[in-house]
Amino acid sequence: MHEAWAHSKARNAQVQAWTHLADAAALPQAQAGQGALAGAAFGVKDVIDVAGMPTRSGSPATSPAPARWDASCVAQLRAAGAVPIGKTVTAEFAYVTPGPTRNPHNLAHTPGGSSSGSAAAVAAGMVDIALGTQTGGSMIRPAAFCGVVGFKPTFGRVHRLGMSVVCDSLDTIGWFSRTVEQSQAVAAVLLPGETAQASHASRRAPRVALLPCDALGALSPAAGRALEDCAARLRDHGATIVAPALDADLATLLHIHAQTMHAELARGLLPMLHSAQAGLLSPALRNAIERGLAIPHAEYVTLQRTRERLARDWREHFGDVDFIVTPSAPCEAPEGMQSTGSSLFNRVWSLLGWPALHLPTGRADNGLPVGVQWVARPDEDQTLLGWARQLHPLIGLG
Repeated sequence: MHEAWAHSKARNAQVQAWTHLADAAALPQAQAGQGALAGAAFGVKDVIDVAGMPTRSGSPATSPAPARWDASCVAQLRAAGAVPIGKTVTAEFAYVTPGPTRNPHNLAHTPGGSSSGSAAAVAAGMVDIALGTQTGGSMIRPAAFCGVVGFKPTFGRVHRLGMSVVCDSLDTIGWFSRTVEQSQAVAAVLLPGETAQASHASRRAPRVALLPCDALGALSPAAGRALEDCAARLRDHGATIVAPALDADLATLLHIHAQTMHAELARGLLPMLHSAQAGLLSPALRNAIERGLAIPHAEYVTLQRTRERLARDWREHFGDVDFIVTPSAPCEAPEGMQSTGSSLFNRVWSLLGWPALHLPTGRADNGLPVGVQWVARPDEDQTLLGWARQLHPLIGLG
């Protein structure tokens, strides 16, 4: 516990993953045998409350007053023996304006966003576990850029009390870890009720859907190789690979995601726009709110009906596969800190609410991490993690 705090304090000057670290004297001494995660130090994205720590959502427009209570997910992890040691950097209101966090693999490159601090803290070895959130690609993309395991559960499976929810039908709490086994340990606490399935996945070779999503654009050579190598190695170990032709739906799904996100973001942040702190919001966020306010409610309702229809269709399309293999990001972490990178390959799964998992599998020629995204149907979270625990060592970095 205190070792993790000390390492975080020392490394943070470079990586800048933390926006607030607990007082070391207030941290409990690690004690064995007091919960499934006893002694584990974890970070918490700064849109999720931790008692005694401020929740600033990456914005000076918010109050520096400490939260009075833990968010539900933080309380669950505490009950399992884990201890939050600090709040990790987020993009402003978990949107697009980056925070100061750097990629631990190369400080000149972005760690991704909006859960930048959480992914970087795990990648830098500061903590084994960190909570994040995803609206578009805010879990999977930083996991890919930082080379850690990132898991976004089925929408609604993790309770959001104590989270600063902005997009009500999209925002999902997830977590980063160094290994799939650690991710499973967190899932056993935050997603109780399915743990038996994880041990049974599986005693047979899987049936896998390969979905390159070519309509979303080209992959970098390293990202393309990661996807191809994953499929080839799964096939070599007996997996059946199918390739459904669903690119025609992608443009519609991305349009629905964009309009839904902006409409909900506008409602969620409208009080900020009309507050005395409005001038502290970035131009990008103010423009996003204005764009969302311009979307008629009737259009929003129509889009949600189309969303529901496509969700049913996609469940049928993937009804006979165990999981989907698809890109996590179009490329390795871009150079520069002006952008957090593209979330194009993540938004569909955020819109559908399906569980998604990033698995690091290798490195690009410049040394930056690459990997793949695995996705399962809703409420098959533990089964997806079970497949990943069994197969991750076979497709690259274990």
